[in-house]
Amino acid sequence: MNTLLDIIILCVSLAAVIYGANLLTDGASAIAKRYGISNLVIGLTIVAFGTSAPELVISVISSINGSADMAVGNVVGSNTFNSLFIVGCTAIIAPIAIGKGMLSREISLSIIASIVLFAMANDKLLAGAENNVIDLIDGIILLCFFAIFMRYTFAIAHNTDSESESSEIKDMKMAKALLFVVAGLAMLVGGGHFFVESASDIARLFGVSESTISLTLAAGGTSLPELATSVVAAIKKNPGIAIGNVVGSCIFNIFAILSISSFINPLQIGGITIVDYGMMVLSSVALWFFGLFFKKRYISRTEGILLLCMYVGYTAYLVHTA
Repeated sequence: MNTLLDIIILCVSLAAVIYGANLLTDGASAIAKRYGISNLVIGLTIVAFGTSAPELVISVISSINGSADMAVGNVVGSNTFNSLFIVGCTAIIAPIAIGKGMLSREISLSIIASIVLFAMANDKLLAGAENNVIDLIDGIILLCFFAIFMRYTFAIAHNTDSESESSEIKDMKMAKALLFVVAGLAMLVGGGHFFVESASDIARLFGVSESTISLTLAAGGTSLPELATSVVAAIKKNPGIAIGNVVGSCIFNIFAILSISSFINPLQIGGITIVDYGMMVLSSVALWFFGLFFKKRYISRTEGILLLCMYVGYTAYLVHTA
């Protein structure tokens, strides 16, 4: 009976996440158009931060409960999911054009963020320490990176690539647009929370470890808002929000969410391995590589399939080694 209830909650929460993403995209896009802010910047701020709210909630609660593997694994898994699964699915639906600035700045910063986390979370490997810990000092450094990112984002708010603009953004009264954003965020956060909770309950029936849950179900569940928002944006031919949402969320997850989590409790990591961190770094590099080399500032359907296959292979590895 409990399992059936979990399945029902799983389906309902998924529907809430998808519908909430649609509301958020429309509301944020209307606000951007009204104030002359580009779609790219909206994707990197309002949409990215809003859709990262589930990751923030899960990681903060996990840190409070002393569950570092869940807090860190959720971020590592979400970033890998974002770069491989979400970009892959989005490119299959509609090939993604990437602005020159996005490729050289935002995606490059996402790679740097991944490398910084790799270094901070591998004290035993890199410094010969007894434990792998992301402590308060690490958190302060991450927060400084986040402040720099925010300063840069607002500096380019009125000077982004023209190719990220779209003429299909709906005109909407400010009150209605704000209502859409608030309602969308509420559905995203609530739906993401209940999705992860029910999915985790189902997974535990099969004896899956906490680290595996955090890297797969929790990461995928909390990243559903990014998936839904990016897919909806791609369907609406709004590539600025689609790619900006993914990259902005990856940066936010590492620099903001982990810094906040480490302020609450030092994150002593045990179950997240060097393979998991390495895959996170590789996923960001792959996004940059495909955008730069195979098609100039363009991710095709074929490349989307390759990204998706990389994620499927990684997930198969996690399940096999669980």
